[in-house]
Amino acid sequence: MTKAHGNVARWGTSQDATYTTTAASPAAAVGQGVTRLRIMVTTDARIRVGKSPTATTTDTYLPALVPEYVIVSPGENVSAVQVSASGILNVTEAD
Repeated sequence: MTKAHGNVARWGTSQDATYTTTAASPAAAVGQGVTRLRIMVTTDARIRVGKSPTATTTDTYLPALVPEYVIVSPGENVSAVQVSASGILNVTEAD
């Protein structure tokens, strides 16, 4: 059983995806047994979490270089689209 203490977590698989005016997601979805992700973007972005997500310019705003932790289910993924400049979305399993 995993015990969570704030933003402390055991990091697992980490993936990158490059986003522009076109939304992007890492190649692999969340692994079995993973319930939390750490998300970081290198430029301001809009993100969406879900099954086969495609972020749009009205989705959740995530400022550059500020990690965000989200609750997920196996098979979900993260998508990001730029606010004003292309960047890299980093998604790390964090249970």
